[in-house]
Amino acid sequence: MSVAKNSNVKKTDIAKADEELLATLGYKQEFQRAFSGTFGIAFSIIGLLPSIASVLFYPLSNGGASAMVWGWAVGSFFILLVGIAMAELASAAPTSGGLYFWTHSLSSPRWRNLLAWIVGYTNTVGSIASIASIDWGCAVQVMAAATIGSGQTFVPTSAQTFGVYCAVVLSHAVICCLGTAVLARLQTVYIVLNVLLCLAVIIALPAATPSEFKNTASYALGDFTNFSGWPSGYAFILSLLAPLWTICSFDSSVHISEEASNAAVVVPWAIVYAIGIAGVLGWAINVSLAFCMGTDIEGLMGSNQPMAQIFFNSFGQKGTLAIWAVVVIVQYMMGSSMVLAASRQTFAFSRDGALPFSNWLYRMNSFTKTPVNTVWFVCVWAVILGLLSFAGESAINAIFSLSITALYVAYSIPIAARFLGNNSFEPGPFSCGRWSAPIGAMAVLWMTFMGIVFLFPTSPQTDTTDMNYTVVVEGGVMVLSLVYYYFPKYGGIHWFTGPVPTITKEEGTERDGSMDSSSLKKGDAAVELANEVGPQHVTPFKLYSQAMQVRTGYRTELAGDSDCVVLSSVSLRHHPRLQGPLPLSTSGLSDEKSLVFSRDTIT
Repeated sequence: MSVAKNSNVKKTDIAKADEELLATLGYKQEFQRAFSGTFGIAFSIIGLLPSIASVLFYPLSNGGASAMVWGWAVGSFFILLVGIAMAELASAAPTSGGLYFWTHSLSSPRWRNLLAWIVGYTNTVGSIASIASIDWGCAVQVMAAATIGSGQTFVPTSAQTFGVYCAVVLSHAVICCLGTAVLARLQTVYIVLNVLLCLAVIIALPAATPSEFKNTASYALGDFTNFSGWPSGYAFILSLLAPLWTICSFDSSVHISEEASNAAVVVPWAIVYAIGIAGVLGWAINVSLAFCMGTDIEGLMGSNQPMAQIFFNSFGQKGTLAIWAVVVIVQYMMGSSMVLAASRQTFAFSRDGALPFSNWLYRMNSFTKTPVNTVWFVCVWAVILGLLSFAGESAINAIFSLSITALYVAYSIPIAARFLGNNSFEPGPFSCGRWSAPIGAMAVLWMTFMGIVFLFPTSPQTDTTDMNYTVVVEGGVMVLSLVYYYFPKYGGIHWFTGPVPTITKEEGTERDGSMDSSSLKKGDAAVELANEVGPQHVTPFKLYSQAMQVRTGYRTELAGDSDCVVLSSVSLRHHPRLQGPLPLSTSGLSDEKSLVFSRDTIT
């Protein structure tokens, strides 16, 4: 009984800490915190085996076996750097707005509104493109199963594949309109299926592959076959789209942070764990495929689905259909997780009024307690993106590179702003200390370089059917968003001021939605009290206990005195490491107001 009671008390304390941390960022608690962690979201969106299957044609045509193996290793390393840099920001300010919130908080006052606007729109477009690419991959996999089941006689048309794609997207919309508790429970299922599928292929594929399809180590690890027409070095760089698309959208953990318990800790570690585990398991999968795919790369590329053909050569028709059914299920789960994350990001952006029809988008369904309107918004736009399939194979394949380039713009700006903007960034529980700057610099340079690369066509001989439509879609969205921003009288430049607080003084400490000390309101009770005792400067101070953020207070530098801590008395009652604090000044404030305590009383 006592254990259960203590557990409930701890959960209550964590919930209060999460809610107050969100309040210091300017937002009231609107979602139910039903997620004990966000690793399931990030890992299920990565999807690994189904994701590798969706983009296997990129390394096959741009280097073959060695591009699959070593391209994955190189890409995974730099992706991990990006994830670590993002995790530090997520730990400091875990809010659904995430990327654009950080951008506005950390950028210089002159540019923060415009940069936050750009990041918000590119993040929205990248998230919708991720939905489209995942669900298009799912539709192609369904059609590949139909082809295998028909004995290779069925050849799907673009219209048929698009029809399946629409059904997949719309079914995801229905699922993601469910209550948060239901969606949280599904994440465990997603994780288990993902890992089991990966291990099954890593172990079973080499055991089942006939000798005529088995490759030597020199071929699997050293053969470089380039069908792209580009020079080999550049072709290898293009092959990196496979790991970059597979291990992407890990910002999804951030967009679920307002629904996660102990978000300042679990969100950053979810990002790092998801990328790290995906990097290791994904490399093992690629090694297994390279040893078991045979040497007829052109034949694999000519099939409807290269990985399905590899499985067919190794497992036969029945074995392939059995494994492929699980692949399709996991890919389908990826799509539902991506819709969930994208809808939360869109909800957060509309909460700050930046999207057209924000008043309609920023609504919480009274029954499910989920943002139903934003769920349908992102899904409808994903269906519209799917119309690119009628413009040709290269056009629809552009949604894969679009999701990377758009998201990399959104990822790189807040990471760069942390070090280049005029701010006093305070790290959260997850921090790399002195390594933060070099990691952030390498991450930004990597994303900038790869973002430019993926705007180029996949072959040097290009016409209208083979062009890279990433430039058209992303460029068009960027132009339209900037036109909307600078539009005379009605444009965002006249009214957009970044994150808009949704919490009032009566509900809690009012903030303007910033990670910077300059954002503290003069009306804050803590600041008013600090002014009474003579502070010269006030900066945010996060108090942590046992790797869990308990409350946010303020560190004050007193004239001629030592540092002290200003905290609400409510937070002091819940802090296990404060033993009999002695107030320096109460100034006649009531018990529920703020008190000033000597730093020496905090052990």
